[in-house]
Amino acid sequence: MSDSFMVAARIELSRAAFDVWLSSVPGPEVITNPDRMFDGWYWDGDQPAAWSDLPTGRTPREFFADQVDAADSGTATLLRYRDGALEAYLFFLGYDKESVHTALLMLAGAGVHAAAEQTVLFWAETSGSLLTPDGAWLSVLSAGRDGARFVRERDLTGVVASLRPVEQGFFDLVDRLAEEEEEHDPDEPFPARAAHDPGYLDPAVLATS
Repeated sequence: MSDSFMVAARIELSRAAFDVWLSSVPGPEVITNPDRMFDGWYWDGDQPAAWSDLPTGRTPREFFADQVDAADSGTATLLRYRDGALEAYLFFLGYDKESVHTALLMLAGAGVHAAAEQTVLFWAETSGSLLTPDGAWLSVLSAGRDGARFVRERDLTGVVASLRPVEQGFFDLVDRLAEEEEEHDPDEPFPARAAHDPGYLDPAVLATS
């Protein structure tokens, strides 16, 4: 199993809804069946860590801003509003359950503001690439106005296709971060300028008011 874990989604919603979501506080009740996280997928039969242990009271803006600030410690975050949708492509070095589960919870909260059911993917892949639609996904989350739930089955053909441009954006971000790292003085803080580029991170994520 890879030590690179990914969460991705393309959630169609209005710009106004995106901004409302950034300031919302998705609670653990948004996902109705967290104990079924792995059912039907590659880790079918495994029991996920207790979701009740997650820190509460955080907004997506706070969580994702912290993820961006951690770009020098094994994360990479693409989170933007583009062409009528929230686009997220998130990399975690290792299965950091608190961060991964919180990311899933935050994206589940975005589904509440969408007009139709949306899909959030979780998988492991050393290269960070999307899997094929019938690949070894770890879990699939269906999110909508009535909340979110992990599902055992879903045709992912259209979901994966819609995420291909987001995947490319993520790899562009990774390339730029790698270039920065090559030029970086190890005695100085890593600036991660690319991680703050509005092409990869919506400026509203870092807004203070």
